Amino acid sequence: MAEAITREGLAQLKSELEELEGEGRRAIAQRILIARELGDLSENAEYHAAKEDQAHHETKILRLTERLRNATVVESDADATVVTFGATVNVTDVKSGKTVKYTIVGATEADLKMGKLSAESPVAKALIGTAPGDTVAVSTPSGKRELKVESLG
Repeated sequence: MAEAITREGLAQLKSELEELEGEGRRAIAQRILIARELGDLSENAEYHAAKEDQAHHETKILRLTERLRNATVVESDADATVVTFGATVNVTDVKSGKTVKYTIVGATEADLKMGKLSAESPVAKALIGTAPGDTVAVSTPSGKRELKVESLG
């Protein structure tokens, strides 16, 4: 199943995987080596903890590798006149007057604190296809909100 991702998200994914496969694996191998030197492995808590961490680490590598294999880079159209995947959009909450900037990204890239909104979220779904000047109503966990699209980019 293909997963839409931005070029930036793909670069971050590759970087994280590279770190886990390199330095991360070396650090865990070092912990296991030190723990082995502590003696009897059957009663060595440090050794068992390090081996468990290694298993979690390898599982994470497998998951990231699978995500990378299924990733499909979707480019945003710089000349787009409507909100699309990868686009940055400035919206104003009609009720509060607060303006927020979102970039519509793949689900695995989403980070609301950084303004990266999952394309699968209700807000993004409502915004995709709208143009500056449009107002959309969105049902959110905190109630219904009206958002006005101010600008793209």
